[in-house]
Amino acid sequence: MKRKLRSLYITYLLDDRSIALRRMVFECWRVLTFRKREVSVFLQLDDPYSYLLCHYLKHVMTRYQKVTFRFYLCQALRGEYMPQPAMLTEYSMADCILLAQEFGIPFLDVGDTPAVEHRRSLLEFLAAEQEDEDFGDTIIKAITRYWRGDAEGLSRMMGRTYGETAETNVLVGKNQLMLRKMGHYSCATMYYAGEWYWGVDRLHYLIERFDKQGLNRFREPIPELASLEQATHFNLPATVPVRAGSLPPLEMFHSFRSPYSYIALKSAFEIADAFGLKLEVRPVLPMIARGAAMPKSKLLYIVRDSNREARRHEVPFGRIADSAGAGAERCIAAFYYAKQEGRERDFLVEAGKAIFAEAIDVATDEGMQIVAERSGLFWPDLHEAMKDEGWRNEAESNREMLTNAGLWGVPTFKIGEQTFWGQDRDWLMARKIEDLCHGGEGIMI
Repeated sequence: MKRKLRSLYITYLLDDRSIALRRMVFECWRVLTFRKREVSVFLQLDDPYSYLLCHYLKHVMTRYQKVTFRFYLCQALRGEYMPQPAMLTEYSMADCILLAQEFGIPFLDVGDTPAVEHRRSLLEFLAAEQEDEDFGDTIIKAITRYWRGDAEGLSRMMGRTYGETAETNVLVGKNQLMLRKMGHYSCATMYYAGEWYWGVDRLHYLIERFDKQGLNRFREPIPELASLEQATHFNLPATVPVRAGSLPPLEMFHSFRSPYSYIALKSAFEIADAFGLKLEVRPVLPMIARGAAMPKSKLLYIVRDSNREARRHEVPFGRIADSAGAGAERCIAAFYYAKQEGRERDFLVEAGKAIFAEAIDVATDEGMQIVAERSGLFWPDLHEAMKDEGWRNEAESNREMLTNAGLWGVPTFKIGEQTFWGQDRDWLMARKIEDLCHGGEGIMI
């Protein structure tokens, strides 16, 4: 009963009409209380995603002057919110180096490394400046110089060396608490009127809201954001490139509980087919089954964010039956049977649609039978195949392969030594595969 009630609540949250109603209520309340439109921006000094966001925010702020941007010096929540902090730090650096190259953003161009020698002093400097009305400009300049490796520029900016104080730790802790209470856990995030937006990957959703309210004072797109959109757009080849035949398979690490994995399937199939690549899907157990907790606020953000992404990719979404536990396990067992029958793609799509668009409980025989019949599988044989526990060894082997690739979350894509995490990176993956087809070695991460 509890799972059904949660499913109904999530369905309500993701419904277009309820989203529109909540936005209208927020706007009415703002007008009635004589408040300005305000975006809360949480930035972390040593987070490269915060730097990429800063690069574009400075352009957004000049165009949307009817919106107040309030900046907070913060640190991402750890513990249950960040299961692999060391791996995340390493991957974030590699990912942002690639993104900066594609976007044409300077990154570690002044120095070879971030100006870590100034990190503590810079935190103290920023904490002292947070109440200043120009703090937005200050923190953007500070993070920019930090990630360009401009130690000399930071020294000039601060004017002197700042010693560590307890007040700064209290301030950052206070901002972390605010971040958590408002419903998020990560930095490089923006909160506006009840909704969260992470990094440059979600900035366009926030801009769309502003534009619908007629807030762009120049009535035309921001050139820098237009170039960002152009950079993330990709066209697949009309015919399979000749050199693609020498490329290794495209591997996809997939979880049946992950809405991002489900959404990513469409692009994964299209990219693999366009380049004539074998797509090797490697299911893993959900992170909750691998010992990682899933706080309620993180779960709610993920499903709401996935809802936006599903609509952008034109993937059915919105009515969810959580497959944690038996549902995910049965899906992995069924996947390997479907693979033997040559119906793995059909099963992946139909299972995902059942779980995330139709609230069908795949933990039950009734629910799984629906998926089996839609996938072209013979239900009695599938029902018998799910009793085989051999899938557990396969799932564990896939998990180890994912860990060895330097990642833990899904969907992760791998071709050769190149890895791409998230459905957000489909454009980057396609571009790097195209580079390989044209004789380039690409960039290994």
